[in-house]
Amino acid sequence: MSALREAVEEYIALRRQLGFKLAHADRYLGKFVSFMEARKIPFITTEAALEWAMRPRGADPTYLAHRLAAVRCFARHHCAADPRTEIPPIDLLRHRPR
Repeated sequence: MSALREAVEEYIALRRQLGFKLAHADRYLGKFVSFMEARKIPFITTEAALEWAMRPRGADPTYLAHRLAAVRCFARHHCAADPRTEIPPIDLLRHRPR
């Protein structure tokens, strides 16, 4: 198990203990870590997060923004443990609610 996967599991467990339901974030982050492991990228970069978030070509922009937001929230948390972590900017994928 990679250090990033362990960090995601700890993050999800912590958030759930604090009362967050994390309806989709746990799945998104699991898939993101698999993407990172497959490419042997050891820490979160904005470029990798954006590439992963936009992978389903032609997907709804809101869906893509939610995927990136899950990574952004985790990156904000994880940067304390790994200072190489980049936090994707909030306006990187803009979407308009329907």
